[in-house]
Amino acid sequence: MFLSLRNISKRFGSLLALNEVSLDIAEGEFVCFLGPSGCGKTTLLRVIAGLETPDAGEVMQNGASLLDVPARLRNFGIVFQSYSLFPNMTVARNVGYGLECRKWRKDLIGPRIDEVLRLVHLRDQAAKYPHQLSGGQQQRVALARALAPNPTVLLLDEPLSALDAKVREELRAEIKDLQTTLRITTIMVTHDQHEAMEMADRIVVMNAGVIEQVGSAVDLYDQPVNRFVAEFIGRMNLLHASAANVPADHAYIGIRPEHIELIDGNVATDGTLSGRIEKCVYLGSITRVILNVDDRRLVLELRGRRSDLCAGDLLAIRIPAAAIHRLLDAAQ
Repeated sequence: MFLSLRNISKRFGSLLALNEVSLDIAEGEFVCFLGPSGCGKTTLLRVIAGLETPDAGEVMQNGASLLDVPARLRNFGIVFQSYSLFPNMTVARNVGYGLECRKWRKDLIGPRIDEVLRLVHLRDQAAKYPHQLSGGQQQRVALARALAPNPTVLLLDEPLSALDAKVREELRAEIKDLQTTLRITTIMVTHDQHEAMEMADRIVVMNAGVIEQVGSAVDLYDQPVNRFVAEFIGRMNLLHASAANVPADHAYIGIRPEHIELIDGNVATDGTLSGRIEKCVYLGSITRVILNVDDRRLVLELRGRRSDLCAGDLLAIRIPAAAIHRLLDAAQ
């Protein structure tokens, strides 16, 4: 395996940040570490980078241990949330700085700077200084700088979180296209589920220092292994199993909002439920409906605008058996 983590543990004082984490990453793969603040995803990235030393466990690349290899010798490119550009250097000098430190031949540095700036669409900005660039452009420079030395792995630590929504959406598509073109093994930390689902070949969902589930966006959305993953990836209606007459070996059942079906009329019959609308929210492509069913709230998501539905109306629904997910609590 190209990159392997085995039983990685890391403690900061009384806080167990990573608890025996194991993971294999294939060459050329795009992997996202996804989870809430404090789940251990950034610590795991820093262990891979060599910026943190694990208390236990092993990090291997192509079967060779990296634990005794300092960060500067791992040939990993790193892009942080803050752009960390040198304000007194031009874009070209910022990109070439790492090449100078690595003692590249001078006649090779200029062409390489030009090449990576072309990749991030900034060739015409080479002579500018960071303060003359937008936030998105500065992060492109940081990306070009990380790619310039031809790293074997690209590590991205929430690189888009400081950007506004429109720029973030544009840049994540560019990063994914670039990674696909270069086929560079890429690991990105994010707390944004949409970012992870759009960009990653596989998503590693983390919580409280452990990995809850690893899989594609489709795997995690359609087959969450527990309540934590179900709630973190997309929206999920949760009902306690005892209240839903589900066998006791599962703590909860979950239903995605878009899988709940409307039926004609507003009175429950066999196999259906009836509730009163608390709120309708139009969100462009969908209308989100909050429905009170026997003092339990269910969220429905219906296509398009539903001006025929109003707060206070009675609504009858059906939940298909195939839409029901049986879920345990996390880490069971």
